[in-house]
Amino acid sequence: MLTDTSYYTAIALYAGAALLMLLYFAVWLRRRLRPVTVLALFLLGAALLLTPAYPRDGVDTMAPALVVVGFQLFTEGYEAAQHAIRPLAAAVGLALLLAALGGLFPALRAKPGQA
Repeated sequence: MLTDTSYYTAIALYAGAALLMLLYFAVWLRRRLRPVTVLALFLLGAALLLTPAYPRDGVDTMAPALVVVGFQLFTEGYEAAQHAIRPLAAAVGLALLLAALGGLFPALRAKPGQA
């Protein structure tokens, strides 16, 4: 079993690695895509990687919702995964809404290479 310290360490390492990967991805895409597209992909990736969910009833610890959905879908079916699909869908919807709102700013609509 995990102790409190090892659980918090694992969550911090996972979140840190996900954020570093997302930042690297955004910097890599910055020269190829419009800033609003990079923002949308960054927020979508953050929603998919960082949304937490309980693995099952009666568990006090949380895990990444994407992992929980994958395991629940393939082992127990759609009904068992619904508790993790809902927060994941809400986070993805919020990320896309924020990206659409970000598209309202003229600086984010410029093409790569333009100031």
